[in-house]
Amino acid sequence: MTLYRARRATTETYELAEGPVWDGPRDRLLWVDILAGTVLTGRLDGDGITVTGSRAFAGPVGAVLPVQDGRLAVVARDRILLAPGGADDGTDDGAHAGVEQGALVVPAGVASRTNDAAVDPAGRLLVGTHPFDGGEGPESLVQVDGRQVRVLDNDLLLSNGLCWSPDGRTLYSVDTLTSTVWARDYDVGTGATSQRRAHLTGRELVGGMPDGMCADADGLLWIAFWGAGEVRRYDASGNVVDTVAVDAPHTSSLTFAGPELRTLVITTAREGLDAAELAGSPASGALFTVEVEARGLPQPEYRAG
Repeated sequence: MTLYRARRATTETYELAEGPVWDGPRDRLLWVDILAGTVLTGRLDGDGITVTGSRAFAGPVGAVLPVQDGRLAVVARDRILLAPGGADDGTDDGAHAGVEQGALVVPAGVASRTNDAAVDPAGRLLVGTHPFDGGEGPESLVQVDGRQVRVLDNDLLLSNGLCWSPDGRTLYSVDTLTSTVWARDYDVGTGATSQRRAHLTGRELVGGMPDGMCADADGLLWIAFWGAGEVRRYDASGNVVDTVAVDAPHTSSLTFAGPELRTLVITTAREGLDAAELAGSPASGALFTVEVEARGLPQPEYRAG
Protein backbone atom coordinates (compact mmCIF):
# COMPACT_ATOMS: atom_id res chain seq x y z
CA MET A 1 0.00 0.00 0.00
CA THR A 2 1.22 3.48 -0.87
CA LEU A 3 0.74 6.36 1.55
CA TYR A 4 0.60 9.76 -0.13
CA ARG A 5 0.42 13.20 1.48
CA ALA A 6 -1.58 15.88 -0.28
CA ARG A 7 -0.32 19.46 -0.56
CA ARG A 8 -2.37 22.58 0.05
CA ALA A 9 -3.12 24.00 -3.39
CA THR A 10 -5.21 27.16 -2.76
CA THR A 11 -4.55 30.11 -0.51
CA GLU A 12 -8.33 30.56 -0.32
CA THR A 13 -10.48 28.47 2.02
CA TYR A 14 -14.19 27.69 1.74
CA GLU A 15 -16.94 26.79 4.16
CA LEU A 16 -17.89 23.65 2.24
CA ALA A 17 -15.82 23.11 -0.90
CA GLU A 18 -17.22 20.19 -2.90
CA GLY A 19 -17.70 18.58 -6.29
CA PRO A 20 -14.38 19.19 -8.09
CA VAL A 21 -14.58 18.44 -11.82
CA TRP A 22 -11.85 18.63 -14.45
CA ASP A 23 -13.24 20.34 -17.57
CA GLY A 24 -10.61 18.94 -19.95
CA PRO A 25 -11.66 20.64 -23.21
CA ARG A 26 -11.37 24.02 -21.47
CA ASP A 27 -8.31 23.11 -19.36
CA ARG A 28 -9.91 24.23 -16.11
CA LEU A 29 -11.11 22.99 -12.76
CA LEU A 30 -14.69 23.54 -11.59
CA TRP A 31 -15.94 23.22 -8.00
CA VAL A 32 -18.50 24.72 -5.62
CA ASP A 33 -18.72 26.18 -2.13
CA ILE A 34 -22.10 24.63 -1.33
CA LEU A 35 -23.31 26.78 1.55
CA ALA A 36 -22.07 30.03 0.00
CA GLY A 37 -23.89 29.19 -3.24
CA THR A 38 -20.72 29.82 -5.22
CA VAL A 39 -19.43 28.23 -8.43
CA LEU A 40 -15.67 28.51 -8.83
CA THR A 41 -13.19 27.95 -11.62
CA GLY A 42 -9.45 27.56 -11.49
CA ARG A 43 -6.36 26.40 -13.31
CA LEU A 44 -3.59 24.05 -12.25
CA ASP A 45 -0.31 25.87 -11.63
CA GLY A 46 2.24 23.20 -10.78
CA ASP A 47 1.26 21.90 -7.34
CA GLY A 48 -1.15 24.80 -6.85
CA ILE A 49 -4.54 25.92 -8.07
CA THR A 50 -5.14 29.52 -9.10
CA VAL A 51 -8.74 30.67 -8.73
CA THR A 52 -9.83 32.33 -11.99
CA GLY A 53 -13.51 32.97 -11.40
CA SER A 54 -16.34 32.97 -8.88
CA ARG A 55 -20.08 33.27 -9.46
CA ALA A 56 -22.63 33.58 -6.65
CA PHE A 57 -26.09 32.04 -6.89
CA ALA A 58 -29.09 32.43 -4.61
CA GLY A 59 -29.11 29.60 -2.05
CA PRO A 60 -26.86 26.56 -1.79
CA VAL A 61 -25.29 24.99 -4.89
CA GLY A 62 -24.68 21.23 -4.76
CA ALA A 63 -22.51 20.79 -7.84
CA VAL A 64 -21.45 22.19 -11.20
CA LEU A 65 -20.82 20.21 -14.40
CA PRO A 66 -19.81 21.18 -17.96
CA VAL A 67 -22.54 21.06 -20.63
CA GLN A 68 -22.00 19.86 -24.19
CA ASP A 69 -22.94 23.28 -25.62
CA GLY A 70 -20.36 25.12 -23.49
CA ARG A 71 -22.67 26.20 -20.68
CA LEU A 72 -22.48 25.08 -17.06
CA ALA A 73 -25.07 22.88 -15.35
CA VAL A 74 -25.39 24.45 -11.91
CA VAL A 75 -27.12 22.11 -9.48
CA ALA A 76 -28.97 24.68 -7.37
CA ARG A 77 -30.92 23.97 -4.17
CA ASP A 78 -33.88 22.31 -5.85
CA ARG A 79 -33.29 22.35 -9.61
CA ILE A 80 -30.79 22.42 -12.46
CA LEU A 81 -29.77 25.84 -13.79
CA LEU A 82 -28.07 26.24 -17.17
CA ALA A 83 -25.66 29.15 -16.91
CA PRO A 84 -23.25 30.77 -19.36
CA GLY A 85 -19.94 28.93 -19.31
CA GLY A 86 -17.56 31.87 -19.00
CA ALA A 87 -17.27 31.84 -15.21
CA ASP A 88 -13.47 32.18 -15.29
CA ASP A 89 -13.20 35.92 -15.83
CA GLY A 90 -12.68 36.78 -12.16
CA THR A 91 -16.10 38.42 -11.77
CA ASP A 92 -19.15 37.68 -9.66
CA ASP A 93 -22.11 38.32 -11.94
CA GLY A 94 -24.77 36.58 -9.87
CA ALA A 95 -27.37 34.12 -11.03
CA HIS A 96 -29.44 36.23 -13.39
CA ALA A 97 -28.16 37.13 -16.85
CA GLY A 98 -28.49 34.31 -19.35
CA VAL A 99 -29.44 31.62 -16.81
CA GLU A 100 -32.06 29.09 -17.95
CA GLN A 101 -34.07 27.02 -15.50
CA GLY A 102 -33.87 23.28 -16.08
CA ALA A 103 -35.38 20.22 -14.43
CA LEU A 104 -36.78 20.34 -10.89
CA VAL A 105 -34.96 17.84 -8.67
CA VAL A 106 -36.38 18.52 -5.18
CA PRO A 107 -40.18 18.86 -5.13
CA ALA A 108 -41.74 21.88 -3.43
CA GLY A 109 -42.17 21.46 0.31
CA VAL A 110 -39.47 18.80 0.72
CA ALA A 111 -36.87 19.74 3.37
CA SER A 112 -33.89 18.68 1.25
CA ARG A 113 -31.28 20.29 -0.96
CA THR A 114 -29.27 18.92 -3.83
CA ASN A 115 -25.90 17.44 -3.03
CA ASP A 116 -23.38 15.54 -5.13
CA ALA A 117 -23.99 15.11 -8.87
CA ALA A 118 -22.27 13.43 -11.82
CA VAL A 119 -22.75 12.95 -15.57
CA ASP A 120 -23.02 9.46 -17.03
CA PRO A 121 -21.08 8.45 -20.17
CA ALA A 122 -24.10 9.27 -22.38
CA GLY A 123 -24.60 12.77 -20.93
CA ARG A 124 -27.40 12.20 -18.41
CA LEU A 125 -27.11 13.91 -15.04
CA LEU A 126 -27.46 12.07 -11.72
CA VAL A 127 -28.20 14.14 -8.62
CA GLY A 128 -28.54 13.14 -4.97
CA THR A 129 -30.18 15.01 -2.10
CA HIS A 130 -29.20 15.98 1.44
CA PRO A 131 -31.42 16.82 4.45
CA PHE A 132 -31.85 20.58 4.74
CA ASP A 133 -32.89 22.86 7.60
CA GLY A 134 -33.86 20.07 9.95
CA GLY A 135 -35.16 17.72 7.29
CA GLU A 136 -35.11 14.04 8.22
CA GLY A 137 -35.37 12.46 4.77
CA PRO A 138 -35.68 10.03 3.24
CA GLU A 139 -33.28 11.35 0.60
CA SER A 140 -33.22 10.55 -3.11
CA LEU A 141 -30.97 9.83 -6.06
CA VAL A 142 -32.45 10.85 -9.40
CA GLN A 143 -31.46 10.64 -13.05
CA VAL A 144 -32.05 13.77 -15.16
CA ASP A 145 -32.36 13.35 -18.94
CA GLY A 146 -33.26 16.73 -20.39
CA ARG A 147 -36.47 17.68 -18.55
CA GLN A 148 -37.27 14.10 -17.53
CA VAL A 149 -36.47 13.08 -13.97
CA ARG A 150 -36.42 9.42 -12.90
CA VAL A 151 -36.02 8.36 -9.28
CA LEU A 152 -33.38 5.67 -8.74
CA ASP A 153 -33.44 5.66 -4.92
CA ASN A 154 -35.90 7.23 -2.49
CA ASP A 155 -34.78 5.65 0.80
CA LEU A 156 -31.33 7.14 1.42
CA LEU A 157 -30.14 9.05 4.47
CA LEU A 158 -27.63 11.28 2.64
CA SER A 159 -26.92 10.74 -1.05
CA ASN A 160 -23.31 11.50 -1.87
CA GLY A 161 -20.47 10.44 -4.21
CA LEU A 162 -21.27 9.05 -7.68
CA CYS A 163 -19.12 7.43 -10.36
CA TRP A 164 -19.08 4.74 -13.04
CA SER A 165 -16.77 1.88 -13.91
CA PRO A 166 -14.49 2.58 -16.90
CA ASP A 167 -16.84 0.72 -19.26
CA GLY A 168 -19.86 2.59 -17.88
CA ARG A 169 -21.66 -0.63 -17.03
CA THR A 170 -21.60 -0.22 -13.24
CA LEU A 171 -22.85 2.79 -11.28
CA TYR A 172 -21.47 3.34 -7.78
CA SER A 173 -23.18 5.63 -5.26
CA VAL A 174 -22.52 6.58 -1.63
CA ASP A 175 -25.07 6.79 1.17
CA THR A 176 -22.96 8.57 3.76
CA LEU A 177 -24.97 8.06 6.92
CA THR A 178 -25.30 4.30 6.42
CA SER A 179 -21.61 4.01 5.41
CA THR A 180 -22.54 2.19 2.22
CA VAL A 181 -21.27 2.27 -1.35
CA TRP A 182 -24.00 0.81 -3.54
CA ALA A 183 -23.38 -0.72 -6.97
CA ARG A 184 -25.84 -1.48 -9.75
CA ASP A 185 -25.71 -2.51 -13.38
CA TYR A 186 -26.09 0.47 -15.71
CA ASP A 187 -27.17 0.52 -19.36
CA VAL A 188 -25.48 3.56 -20.89
CA GLY A 189 -27.65 3.38 -24.00
CA THR A 190 -30.98 3.58 -22.20
CA GLY A 191 -30.10 4.73 -18.70
CA ALA A 192 -31.79 1.63 -17.24
CA THR A 193 -30.42 0.23 -14.00
CA SER A 194 -30.62 -3.05 -12.10
CA GLN A 195 -31.45 -3.44 -8.43
CA ARG A 196 -28.68 -2.02 -6.27
CA ARG A 197 -26.37 -4.20 -4.22
CA ALA A 198 -24.01 -3.36 -1.37
CA HIS A 199 -20.46 -3.03 -2.71
CA LEU A 200 -18.72 -1.58 0.37
CA THR A 201 -20.20 -1.31 3.86
CA GLY A 202 -19.18 -0.20 7.34
CA ARG A 203 -16.95 -3.26 7.57
CA GLU A 204 -14.65 -1.79 4.90
CA LEU A 205 -15.45 1.91 5.38
CA VAL A 206 -13.97 2.26 8.86
CA GLY A 207 -12.98 5.66 10.24
CA GLY A 208 -14.76 8.81 9.13
CA MET A 209 -17.79 8.95 6.84
CA PRO A 210 -17.62 8.19 3.08
CA ASP A 211 -18.30 11.35 1.09
CA GLY A 212 -17.19 12.15 -2.48
CA MET A 213 -15.93 9.41 -4.77
CA CYS A 214 -14.37 8.85 -8.18
CA ALA A 215 -13.08 5.89 -10.17
CA ASP A 216 -9.73 5.57 -11.90
CA ALA A 217 -8.95 4.03 -15.29
CA ASP A 218 -8.33 0.65 -13.62
CA GLY A 219 -11.80 0.67 -12.08
CA LEU A 220 -10.67 1.19 -8.49
CA LEU A 221 -12.62 3.58 -6.27
CA TRP A 222 -11.13 6.62 -4.53
CA ILE A 223 -13.27 7.82 -1.61
CA ALA A 224 -12.91 10.96 0.52
CA PHE A 225 -13.63 10.40 4.22
CA TRP A 226 -15.29 13.25 6.10
CA GLY A 227 -13.89 13.46 9.62
CA ALA A 228 -10.79 11.39 8.86
CA GLY A 229 -8.64 13.73 6.76
CA GLU A 230 -8.09 10.94 4.27
CA VAL A 231 -8.75 9.65 0.78
CA ARG A 232 -8.63 5.86 0.36
CA ARG A 233 -8.38 3.76 -2.78
CA TYR A 234 -10.33 0.49 -2.76
CA ASP A 235 -9.90 -2.51 -5.01
CA ALA A 236 -12.74 -4.74 -6.19
CA SER A 237 -12.48 -6.91 -3.08
CA GLY A 238 -12.89 -3.96 -0.72
CA ASN A 239 -9.24 -3.75 0.30
CA VAL A 240 -7.58 -0.37 0.83
CA VAL A 241 -4.60 -0.31 -1.52
CA ASP A 242 -3.58 3.37 -1.26
CA THR A 243 -4.20 6.19 1.22
CA VAL A 244 -3.84 9.96 0.85
CA ALA A 245 -3.36 11.98 4.06
CA VAL A 246 -4.91 15.47 3.97
CA ASP A 247 -4.20 18.25 6.48
CA ALA A 248 -7.90 18.95 6.92
CA PRO A 249 -10.22 16.59 8.80
CA HIS A 250 -13.33 17.27 6.73
CA THR A 251 -12.19 15.84 3.40
CA SER A 252 -15.21 16.17 1.14
CA SER A 253 -14.60 15.14 -2.48
CA LEU A 254 -12.03 14.57 -5.22
CA THR A 255 -11.34 14.29 -8.94
CA PHE A 256 -8.50 13.51 -11.32
CA ALA A 257 -7.27 16.60 -13.15
CA GLY A 258 -4.63 17.81 -15.58
CA PRO A 259 -3.85 16.82 -19.16
CA GLU A 260 -2.81 13.30 -18.12
CA LEU A 261 -5.52 12.96 -15.43
CA ARG A 262 -2.90 11.99 -12.85
CA THR A 263 -3.29 14.88 -10.40
CA LEU A 264 -5.78 14.13 -7.65
CA VAL A 265 -7.60 17.31 -6.58
CA ILE A 266 -9.22 17.09 -3.14
CA THR A 267 -11.75 19.50 -1.62
CA THR A 268 -12.16 20.10 2.12
CA ALA A 269 -14.46 22.06 4.43
CA ARG A 270 -14.47 24.32 7.47
CA GLU A 271 -18.10 23.48 8.21
CA GLY A 272 -18.60 21.65 11.50
CA LEU A 273 -15.20 22.56 12.99
CA ASP A 274 -15.00 24.67 16.13
CA ALA A 275 -12.41 27.37 16.79
CA ALA A 276 -9.95 25.00 18.41
CA GLU A 277 -10.23 22.51 15.57
CA LEU A 278 -9.74 25.25 12.99
CA ALA A 279 -6.70 26.52 14.87
CA GLY A 280 -5.26 23.01 14.79
CA SER A 281 -6.08 22.49 11.10
CA PRO A 282 -5.82 25.96 9.55
CA ALA A 283 -5.81 24.59 5.98
CA SER A 284 -9.37 23.31 6.41
CA GLY A 285 -11.54 24.52 3.54
CA ALA A 286 -8.64 24.69 1.07
CA LEU A 287 -8.18 22.54 -2.03
CA PHE A 288 -5.31 20.05 -2.06
CA THR A 289 -3.42 18.20 -4.81
CA VAL A 290 -1.30 15.08 -5.01
CA GLU A 291 0.32 13.16 -7.86
CA VAL A 292 -0.62 9.48 -7.70
CA GLU A 293 0.27 6.30 -9.57
CA ALA A 294 -3.14 6.09 -11.21
CA ARG A 295 -4.97 7.80 -14.05
CA GLY A 296 -8.48 9.16 -13.96
CA LEU A 297 -11.35 8.96 -16.43
CA PRO A 298 -12.39 11.84 -18.72
CA GLN A 299 -15.31 13.92 -17.48
CA PRO A 300 -18.43 13.49 -19.68
CA GLU A 301 -20.44 16.63 -20.51
CA TYR A 302 -24.11 17.02 -19.68
CA ARG A 303 -26.53 16.69 -22.58
CA ALA A 304 -29.02 19.39 -21.61
CA GLY A 305 -31.56 18.33 -24.25
